[in-house]
Amino acid sequence: MMQSGNPVHFNRLNDPLDYANQYNTIVSRTPCVNATSQLECLRGLSAEQYNAAVNVTSVNATAINTTGFMPVLDGDFIQKRTSIQMANGEFVKVPIISGANSDEGSGFSPSPVETTEDLYKFMTVGQNAVPPEFADKLLEAYPDDPSVNVIANLGDARPGFPFGAQFRRSASYFGDSVFIAPRRLTCQTWAAAGVPAYCYRFNAIPAGIPGVIGVTHFQEVAFVFLNLMGVGYPPVSIPPFENKTQNYRDLSKFMNSNWVSFVHDLDPNAWREGGVWNGSEELWPAYDNANPQDYVFDANVTSHAEPDTWRKEGMELINANNLEVYER
Repeated sequence: MMQSGNPVHFNRLNDPLDYANQYNTIVSRTPCVNATSQLECLRGLSAEQYNAAVNVTSVNATAINTTGFMPVLDGDFIQKRTSIQMANGEFVKVPIISGANSDEGSGFSPSPVETTEDLYKFMTVGQNAVPPEFADKLLEAYPDDPSVNVIANLGDARPGFPFGAQFRRSASYFGDSVFIAPRRLTCQTWAAAGVPAYCYRFNAIPAGIPGVIGVTHFQEVAFVFLNLMGVGYPPVSIPPFENKTQNYRDLSKFMNSNWVSFVHDLDPNAWREGGVWNGSEELWPAYDNANPQDYVFDANVTSHAEPDTWRKEGMELINANNLEVYER
């Protein structure tokens, strides 16, 4: 099951030496700095020693982040840019669940985004910058139109400070580029290989999440694990089902049953064969490139399959440039 990511990584796929500074910084904070084999020494540290070396709070804004390790193109575990492996069919061909949330980008968009010029700058500067001419194409594919932008629960409203009038436009692009476009590519690739892929869009806002953030990253987790009591949320977050209607609990039970059924049978629909569910939800179809559908898990309307064609132009542009532009 693929949640919070796909085979094509959400960031540039790094080479091993890209993390040399982080590695050297961690080593410098341990007795291993003078060891003959620093790596073996690090492996021998206690969890407390290693944690103390990694999690260092600094008032220096330019201090190196030593907790941000991501997948590395090592030629072994990850042998090639994963977009190449996907295109070549070089992946383990087993059934999958792959999904994302409706408003992923609200958690990954920079802000404030007041104007097209702001969005262009955010696209072309920083860690995930794209070339200026490519940014121009993205701006065309992701128009400033609240009726087609994410965070649909806002209707045609534009967020104010600190988000900005074009925050929803920005969130549409950044959500697609990091999670949703790679999710769609994953489903297309599995289907093309004749391997079942069950793909979804989660579309329920839990308790404690502001409307301007919507159905952002991670919000499906409590539903999948049937965490009706909100274990682990307080005191940092409000329990996701607090003061919510029964529909939310029913959605969690429904999702959890689908996931457990997939683990047991590699088919999220198998559990319903015994008539243990009396709901009206249609079955979750395996992905079909001739008729692409994802499954919408929703608490306010009946969960259902929908055409997986929304924001088609933008996602095709992203996926066609995973290698050359996004380097992943």
